[in-house]
Amino acid sequence: RFSHGGGAVQDRVVEMLGIGHLLQRRPAALSGGERQRVALGRAILSSPRLLLMDEPLAALDQARKDGILPYLERLRDETGLPILYVSHSAAEVARLANTIVLLRAGRVAASGPAAQILSDPATAPLLGPREVGAILSARIEAQEADGLTRLASAAGPLWLSRIDSATGAVLRLRILAQDVMIALDRPTGISALNVLAGVVRDLTPDDGAMLVRLEAGSQTLLARITTRSAQALALHPGKPVHAVLKAVSVAPGSIGSGSDPSISRHAPPARDSRSV
Repeated sequence: RFSHGGGAVQDRVVEMLGIGHLLQRRPAALSGGERQRVALGRAILSSPRLLLMDEPLAALDQARKDGILPYLERLRDETGLPILYVSHSAAEVARLANTIVLLRAGRVAASGPAAQILSDPATAPLLGPREVGAILSARIEAQEADGLTRLASAAGPLWLSRIDSATGAVLRLRILAQDVMIALDRPTGISALNVLAGVVRDLTPDDGAMLVRLEAGSQTLLARITTRSAQALALHPGKPVHAVLKAVSVAPGSIGSGSDPSISRHAPPARDSRSV
C-alpha cells in the first residue's frame, strides 16, 4: 500500500492518478482498473528512466479501459517520462502514442509520427480496414445548448456530441476512414454537420475498396469508399473535394486529451501486428 507523508512527489503522483481514496484499501478490495492505477503509481515512484507497458489494459473490459485511459494521458503529458507502450489495440495507440512502430513477424513494418502512420494507406493491411483512419488535433470552442460541442481545427470547424472537457482544451480525435464520405461540391440539405474542404492527395486500392487520402488545411484525413464511387467522382490527386462526417461518428473512446506533436497546433479561430 501507499503510505501518507511520502512527500510532494508522492502527493503529485497520487493526485495525477486519482488514487487518494484508495490509499487505505487492501489490494484484494481494488477493481482491475484501480489495481492498474496503483501499479502505475508504484512504478513512477521507483524513479524509472523509462516505463515499459506491455498491453496494460488487455485484461480490462471496455468501461474500465475508458476509465484508465485519461490517467495514462496525464502520465504521458505531465511526467515527461518516456513510455514504451505495447498494444494490439489501434484505438489505444491512437489516443496515447506520439510515435508508432508497427511490428509484423518480429520485424519493423513501419515507424513514424502517430498521425502519419495511422493515416498512411500503406499501413492499412497491418491495422485492418475497420481500424485505419486519421488523427486530428482540435480545440474546444464552446458547449452549445443543443448538446453539441463546437471545436476548431486546422481542417475546419467541427461539431461532435458533447465532450466533457473545458473550453480551450486541446483534444486528439481519431477519425476512422470508414466514417468519412466524399462529395465534389459542398452538400446542402443533409443531416451530417461536419463538412471539411480538402484536396485529394492520393488514392490506394484496398481489398476491393479505395483509400482516399485528403489534405484538409494542414491536417490529413482518410476516407474508405468503394472503387465504383471513386470512379464515379473521377477522383485524382489534386482534385478539390469535401469530406463529410456525422457528429455521432466519433465515439467517446476515440477522443483523447492533448495533441500529437506531429500535428499542427495552430487551429484557426472560431491485427497480427503489435503497435508501440
